[in-house]
Amino acid sequence: MSAATEYRGSAKGRYSEDKSLARKRSWNRISRVLTYAVLIIVTFLMIFPLLIVVITSFTPNALTQSWPPKVIPSAFTLDNYTSLFSRLPVGRQMLNTIVFAGAVTIFSVFFDALAAYGLSRVDFRGRGLLLGVLIATMMIPAMALLIPVYKLLANLGLVNSYWGIIIPRMADVGGIFLLRQFFISIPKDLDNAARIDGAGEFRIFAQIVLPNAVPAILTVGMFNFMGNWNDLLWPLIMTSRPETRTITAGLAMLTGHGSSVTPYGVVMAGALISALPLLVVFFFIQKRFVEGIAMTGIK
Repeated sequence: MSAATEYRGSAKGRYSEDKSLARKRSWNRISRVLTYAVLIIVTFLMIFPLLIVVITSFTPNALTQSWPPKVIPSAFTLDNYTSLFSRLPVGRQMLNTIVFAGAVTIFSVFFDALAAYGLSRVDFRGRGLLLGVLIATMMIPAMALLIPVYKLLANLGLVNSYWGIIIPRMADVGGIFLLRQFFISIPKDLDNAARIDGAGEFRIFAQIVLPNAVPAILTVGMFNFMGNWNDLLWPLIMTSRPETRTITAGLAMLTGHGSSVTPYGVVMAGALISALPLLVVFFFIQKRFVEGIAMTGIK
């Protein structure tokens, strides 16, 4: 009697265990499906504005003004791109944007890295105070400096020139702070070993610190490139001729092109063309970019 009872108890226990395991597997399957569904919805919401830009760039302007708006128009055209190239010197403005964003990125990364190296790996009196002053300058509104900087550059004859829009952006406090946080995570024993071998500070900076900080440098460079590529206000103020403007400043002038009706199709065509280089750049460095975001500040 006791053996039969024991058998029934063990069988019941195995049944209960199998049932619990099946319930757990079912719940895991449901949670996985829900996770994928949420990810698909979020991805669609993030891509949807880009899809609207692409569709609108091929939509006739008459249909872009219709109400209610249609996500999928009844007709498509290439006239928006033809009109864009006839209204703006797109090639020259893209070149201006590449020179502006590229030069600012190169200069800013170099000077930011030098400053970050000094603030993180060189001991000198007042280092903490200097870092605090630099961070405090971030609280000054950019608008407060706009007119003084413009007047200074105008007196130097740098309006409507590459140097006029590049020089004020050749260093960035945010980049200095980000690189400093990353440089702190690099062991200082590497510096001391190099100094024993007779290496100077600049050699340590170039051959030891920079190679170990590639993810952070690419991250700062990407932020600089994207920010300056999409910048509108500064190039619009410093340039007054179509051949000296960047593509963003040129597109801004389309909205007031002698008409009360905004040519949305033409503007979207220009926005798509101006966004393509950023997508290409991000595609090639996305892995290092994400790695730099994850590792920056880890000590």
